[in-house]
Amino acid sequence: MSIANFLQDGQDTKVVEKIHVKILDMLGPSEQIQYIAVQKKPAVTLLPDSITISDKRIFLCEFTKLGLATNFEIFTWENIKDIAFKEEIFGSKVTVIPFTGENLTVDYIPKVQARKLYQLIKLNLDELNKPKPQMPRVENTIPQVLAPKIEKDQSVQVPATSSAGLTQKLDENPIRRHNETPPVGEPAEIKSSSTPTIAVPGLNATEDDELTRKLKKLKSLYDRQLITQMEYENKKLELLSQL
Repeated sequence: MSIANFLQDGQDTKVVEKIHVKILDMLGPSEQIQYIAVQKKPAVTLLPDSITISDKRIFLCEFTKLGLATNFEIFTWENIKDIAFKEEIFGSKVTVIPFTGENLTVDYIPKVQARKLYQLIKLNLDELNKPKPQMPRVENTIPQVLAPKIEKDQSVQVPATSSAGLTQKLDENPIRRHNETPPVGEPAEIKSSSTPTIAVPGLNATEDDELTRKLKKLKSLYDRQLITQMEYENKKLELLSQL
């Protein structure tokens, strides 16, 4: 920043030049000077004190030993509790109030410069004490899939199935086709292609032929898997009962 920006409120040019050079050597990265206020006594002031503020610190400068040495009191904004100033007949008295240690006062600061100092210092303190918005906390959670817990004393009830119902379910299973390969370990069912002739004594030839024809037809239906084994047995017994 040009030094001309620090001479707009009647500051002594030579004093500002000396202070500006010294302060620049003490600035941190990205730190910038905001304002320089210079003491002005009623009489001639050969070695005036000054107050310089940056966006991070405040510098109180006092020349000693005829200007050959300089004393600095430096505070960060975190160490400053408050700022006060009092306007008098000749200039203003500016007091820096730290959290620890004694208050530091520089008198005979021109009133315009004192007001500007107070304004900027208050602005920095308010900005520092402003509550910062908290970012929402994001937790990386991995959903856990829990298997249902089975209690040890929990009993599993199996509905009882009667023997008649079990037999019926077995009979309802589809019969394998002739061209299907039986499972391993199960003997293949060998079926005779010819239907045995059942001789029924005491019947004439017509009744014998009719009964034989019905039995052959029933056997044919069973061989083609059009009826179940249970149906075949029941129907066969029914025909034989007609004898």
